[in-house]
Amino acid sequence: MQREYKVKMNRLLMIDKAIRTARENGQIINTSNLSEITGMNPRTIHRDIEYMRDVMNVPIEYNSSKRSYYYTQENYYLKAVPLTEGELFSIALFDQLLEQYRNTPLEEALKNIFTKIVQSLPDNVSVDTGFLNSQVSFISDKIGNIDLKVFQTIFNAMQKKRTIVFEYRSLSGNEYVSRSVDPYHAICHRGNWYLIAYCHERKIPRMFAFTRIKKAALCKSTFLIPSNFDPNKYFDKEMGVWASYQTPKTIELRFKNESKIYATERIWHSTQTIKENKDGSITLKFTTTQIPEIFRWVLGQGHNVEVLKPAELVKMVKTEIDKTMRLYL
Repeated sequence: MQREYKVKMNRLLMIDKAIRTARENGQIINTSNLSEITGMNPRTIHRDIEYMRDVMNVPIEYNSSKRSYYYTQENYYLKAVPLTEGELFSIALFDQLLEQYRNTPLEEALKNIFTKIVQSLPDNVSVDTGFLNSQVSFISDKIGNIDLKVFQTIFNAMQKKRTIVFEYRSLSGNEYVSRSVDPYHAICHRGNWYLIAYCHERKIPRMFAFTRIKKAALCKSTFLIPSNFDPNKYFDKEMGVWASYQTPKTIELRFKNESKIYATERIWHSTQTIKENKDGSITLKFTTTQIPEIFRWVLGQGHNVEVLKPAELVKMVKTEIDKTMRLYL
């Protein structure tokens, strides 16, 4: 049935195009013409015309003196984006889902695309979404403010393979310093944007946060991305974007109490395995390069999680706990 519907819709679109083309060129379009265009017999064309007029409310009429079909509405065209109610519901959620693209040029572009989709829907198709405002809430990750000029300059430079200069402040720095880079790859991680670029000062690819860039400008010089450059070496899509950590490490964490349920009810990484221990705890194991992200995650779980591996992460947690304890002595 689904295939038959698609075939029929494709035929109706052909009929629609033929009628509009005939109108624009001052030509005659009738059952015989449409039969040749679609490859269907005249009876099928008659049924299609009736379906368009009576079911889809298409303003189509037949001029007996000219022996030609025409649209009574001058600029009418057949809207053809058949969607299920579930798909329409997803469209209704679009504004909330757009949150991760706020403060970027992509926000306006995506809104324009969304408007075109809505305009292409049949007028008589709707879904009740009135309850969304009062019964559905969205909590998105907090994102930093990005200078729109910075965003545009970076993407313009990536497209044209042009070097850019900007002022940048690192996490540990208080002042902005000048940087000249070749932008290789952009990443959106949980709503925040990062740039992998070859740093002319450090002579290596480095990661730069869009939010800590200002006064970006294109240079005249161009560059080529090395053939051996692999952006996936600089981040883990499932965990984080710490480019300084590129060596995969096996992570082993032991969860107990309520954190045990928290750890098992979701997929943290595609490589993960979960083992139930005799004492009721569970051991979560996976491989990633993103030690800093795991470090912050572990600290958030407090005494309910114990780091088993790697030794590097164990040491980081112990050091942080010692520093924190000194604040309260």
